[in-house]
Amino acid sequence: MTSITTPAQPHTAADGKGILITGIAMQQLAKLCIEQGDAQVLRVGVRSGGCSGMSYTMDFVPSSEIEEADEVYDYQAPDGACFRVICDPKSLLYIYGLQLDFSSSLIGGGFNFTNPNATQTCGCGSSFAV
Repeated sequence: MTSITTPAQPHTAADGKGILITGIAMQQLAKLCIEQGDAQVLRVGVRSGGCSGMSYTMDFVPSSEIEEADEVYDYQAPDGACFRVICDPKSLLYIYGLQLDFSSSLIGGGFNFTNPNATQTCGCGSSFAV
């Protein structure tokens, strides 16, 4: 008897928008958010640089740094842990529809970005061009 497993659907924010986050990335982010504390949020964005022209940024910042123009997305992991992801409007133009995944592989492990807007990506997956 064989069983076929289908990958879990990526998670979106509570409002159905925001970055798509795979199940394994949700688990990792929820763990990291708990370690960072309630006063921190995850800021995701882009900046100029990298081997393809633009590179992804992802860092925890104090919730007091949320700016009025930022898009704020609330996520809830399957285990019930909640966290917030914020993105500035300029970055959102480049990463709208982005899927965030996580790999625990020894080589190439960590967070991985799949950007439907990218026309070119580098080998390491952390920079892109549009």
